[in-house]
Amino acid sequence: MMDKIAIIDLGSNSARLVLVDILEGGYFSVVDELKETVRLAQDMEDDGFLKATRIAQAIKTFKMFRKLCDANKVDRIYAFATAAVRRAKNQRGFLDEILATTGIKVKVLDVEEEAQLVYQGVINSLEIPRGVIMDIGGGGTQFIYYNRRNLLNCHTMPFGAVTLNDMFKDIESPEEKCDKIYAYVREQLDQVEWFNDVAADAKLIGVGGSFRNLGKISRMLKKYPFEMAHNYPISSEEMRGIYANIRKLSLDKTMRIKGLSSLRADIFPAALATINAVVDKLGIEETVISGCGLREGAMFRYAVPSTNEKPISDVLGHSIYSLLNFFGENIEHAEQVYNLSVQLFKQLKVLHKLPRVYVKVLRTAAMLHDTGNRVKYYDHQKHSAYIILNSGLYGISHKDLVMSAMVASLHRKGDIGSMEFARYRDMLTDEDIDAVNKLGVIVRIAESFDRSMSSMIKTITCDVLGDSVIMKTEAEGNCSLEIKDAMTAASEFRKAYRKNLQIL
Repeated sequence: MMDKIAIIDLGSNSARLVLVDILEGGYFSVVDELKETVRLAQDMEDDGFLKATRIAQAIKTFKMFRKLCDANKVDRIYAFATAAVRRAKNQRGFLDEILATTGIKVKVLDVEEEAQLVYQGVINSLEIPRGVIMDIGGGGTQFIYYNRRNLLNCHTMPFGAVTLNDMFKDIESPEEKCDKIYAYVREQLDQVEWFNDVAADAKLIGVGGSFRNLGKISRMLKKYPFEMAHNYPISSEEMRGIYANIRKLSLDKTMRIKGLSSLRADIFPAALATINAVVDKLGIEETVISGCGLREGAMFRYAVPSTNEKPISDVLGHSIYSLLNFFGENIEHAEQVYNLSVQLFKQLKVLHKLPRVYVKVLRTAAMLHDTGNRVKYYDHQKHSAYIILNSGLYGISHKDLVMSAMVASLHRKGDIGSMEFARYRDMLTDEDIDAVNKLGVIVRIAESFDRSMSSMIKTITCDVLGDSVIMKTEAEGNCSLEIKDAMTAASEFRKAYRKNLQIL
């Protein structure tokens, strides 16, 4: 491990601290976080000054942050402030007070710098070819349009969930208030020319607490079995349904919505009205929730400096290697098991007939199949499956992540009919389950083929003769251990491929 850094994001609604271990080779791992609601943007509309009560709350929060940083022996603190502080007429005095009381120097990001960090957080953690990133904060809303990892346009609206709620606070009817906010936002959007040029296949990528809460509500309504905010898709039809129900509710009913933070209940309808105005204006069919934004952008910036020039080209690969480095895994062995798995996948294609989309699942399972050893060697395939399921890997869909965990659980004697996986069954088709069984056997044989972890088996060729598959190995040295180990998978192979296995 190289350094421990802290990133503080002082937004218009909340302040967040993240502690990050920077690992060698351009990887990082989050080790702790803390969040406080500060509402800096509240009641600013009248005179442009941050209110004394809000300043006091922010200072108190920064003192807590400092205490946690000192306890964790943090090497460097990077603190950023956004919309509310950017606009505040008493900005200088406020920042001087933070510096005097906590020793933390806060950098106020200009609009372009903030957009760049948000873009870095999203583009390095999601594989969506074309999208409009929408980061709705308390005091500002940012839009970033990109295509094929090139940033095309940016725009910042000078309002967010807190300020919009303030602007229309005199309207008593929740429904009327939402309608007024929706109409106001649509009017503002119509003035941005490039919104008319957004491609029909672009996705809306939602960043910020309001989007994360929206995702949580959607998952609860659907009884979705997988608890991961990042890369969760919501159709525009579902979004409109949720909005239609929430816009009518009084505050105490809104506070009772499952999945919604009670500290956000008062501003959430304003955020939803804004999001729906954007979806309707752009004609977007699907929104993807991003768990990554400005803070992750800062992490990538400091841990992987090359991302300041160009984004990571292989998002999933970087995320997998981050995990391997974090667990101190034998990377050469992981790569060899993946390499042999791909060879087997190609050689057995005439039997399994699986499309290439499953290679992502194969890669994730093969590379991470041994991470469970860090828990305990015995039953480590189960621990590996748990780690993959809960890894929050970037650049892979929830369904593929579940399948990868299942495949990894089969690399030693395992059974995907077990209790752990029963809850995810609704996410998968029968074809997916069939694929998991076939890929599980591939990873199991590939791992056996590197049993001595010496990468001695170089190539594998498979011949299908009648009711048998004959695997021929080309190796440097004696690989009798590898072949003997691989033959223990013969009965699983017969179940998955309906053929007898012979290895030469």
